[in-house]
Amino acid sequence: MGVRNPRKEELQRLESKTLDAQFRTIVEQGLHCSPFEAEAVLDVVREVYFPFLDQATGSAPPGRITLVAVCADEPAGKPVADCTKRTVCLTIHRGTEDDRLLQTQGPAAFRRSRIPELCQEALSQGALLTREDLAYRMFFVGTRTVSRDLSMLRQTNPSVPLPMRSTVHDIGPVLSHRVQIVRLAMEGKTTTEICRILHHSPAAVTNYLSTFIRCVQLAHRGMQVGQIAFLLHRGKGLVQSYLDLLAECERDNNMTYHLQQLLQLGQCTVEKAGEKNGGGSITYES
Repeated sequence: MGVRNPRKEELQRLESKTLDAQFRTIVEQGLHCSPFEAEAVLDVVREVYFPFLDQATGSAPPGRITLVAVCADEPAGKPVADCTKRTVCLTIHRGTEDDRLLQTQGPAAFRRSRIPELCQEALSQGALLTREDLAYRMFFVGTRTVSRDLSMLRQTNPSVPLPMRSTVHDIGPVLSHRVQIVRLAMEGKTTTEICRILHHSPAAVTNYLSTFIRCVQLAHRGMQVGQIAFLLHRGKGLVQSYLDLLAECERDNNMTYHLQQLLQLGQCTVEKAGEKNGGGSITYES
C-alpha cells in the first residue's frame, strides 16, 4: 500500500471540477467511451466550437465568477471525480460595500463576510462548495487560511451554519444544518422565517423538510437507520439525527402537531404522484 500524497489528491480533486472533466465524464458514461476517446472528442469540440463561443460569451459581469462545483445531491463518500458537477455563477465582489470593507478591515474580514453568502448562493443553484473551491478558485489563499475563516465564523455566529459539502452531507464534525432547519419547522416557524434566520433559500428549506418527511415515513414502516440511509441516499449520521429529532417531536405536543401537518402534506404529495404514475407504487428518491 502506497503512502498518501494529500497535495496530489487535492490537485486531482480540483482538476476533476473543471468543464473539461465534466465533459469527459458525460461522454465516458453516456457513450461508454474510454478516457482516451473522451479526450479525443473534447479536442475536436475545442477546435470547432471554442473560437465561436469565446466571441459569443464576451466578458463576465463585474464582480462575478463562474466555476464548476459538485452537485448538492451527490452523497457523502463518493469520489469527487465520479460526482455530477454543476456550473454556478457566484458574486465575489459586491462593489462599493466590499471596497470599503477591504479598506477598513482588511482581506480576512472581506472573506468572512463573503463566505456564508457564497456557500448559500452555490446551494441555491444546486451545488456545494468545498474549502478548496473557496481557497483556490475564489480568494486565492491556502486551505488553512479558509479553515481559520470558517472556524472564526462558527465561533462568532454558531446559529448560522455554512452550507458546504462537508457540513451538508455530514462529512465533517459540524452538526448538519438540515437538522436545525427541520427543528425550526417543528417549532412552528414558517419557511419565510427559517430563510431569514438561517439565510437559506425557500427551495433548500423545502427540500430538507421533504427528506425529513420521507425519513419519518420509512421509520414508521419499521425500517432501520441503514435501510433508510440507503433508500434516501443520505448518511447514517444525518438519518440518526432525524430519528432523534422525531423522538423529541413525539414528546412535545407543539412539535407533534406541526409534524402531523407536515406528514399530511407529504401524504398528499405521494398520492398525487401515484395518480400521475397510473396508481403504481411510489419509489423514494433523493
